Amino acid sequence: MSKVLYSIKGCVEFIKELVLVVLVALLFTSFIVSHNKIPTPSMVSTINEQDHILTTMVPYYYRNPEVGEIVVFKQGEESWVKRVIGLPGDIIDIREGQVYVNDEAIDESAYLAAGMSSEPYPGSDHVTFPYTVQEDHYFLMGDNRAQSQDCRYLGAIARDKIYGKAWIKIYPFNQIGLLK
Repeated sequence: MSKVLYSIKGCVEFIKELVLVVLVALLFTSFIVSHNKIPTPSMVSTINEQDHILTTMVPYYYRNPEVGEIVVFKQGEESWVKRVIGLPGDIIDIREGQVYVNDEAIDESAYLAAGMSSEPYPGSDHVTFPYTVQEDHYFLMGDNRAQSQDCRYLGAIARDKIYGKAWIKIYPFNQIGLLK
């Protein structure tokens, strides 16, 4: 075989392998894990503004989000990150800065800063408390309640908008770890 044909065959093989690698990477980032950069301080102190996280889509292929999980969902064209507070059918109430689910105060000390108050979102006229979470919807709130536009303002988020579970903080490097 001539050197030219051998060289062309080598180039074609390299291009095929490169296309295969790109396709696998696209499938992986579309269906298994994605990267998100956090644009706002709504999840401080769990996730800070400008942190980078990996989101896994795998758990929500076979189950629904659970209370306490940090989820990623589509709000318009953007991806937002919030914590699950209420499930379909739950009754959410906020009294004197405390969140109640089905008339029981929930313990949020593991992720809320000391003294953080969970007041209804100011200026929201379409979410009133007590609030019943509709079927196939979830009530989500940011950990930094004072700076989080969440379900206190938006109302519950449809299940089909929730696409992943916030999994690992990958940047800054000195804070790498699983998200809880």
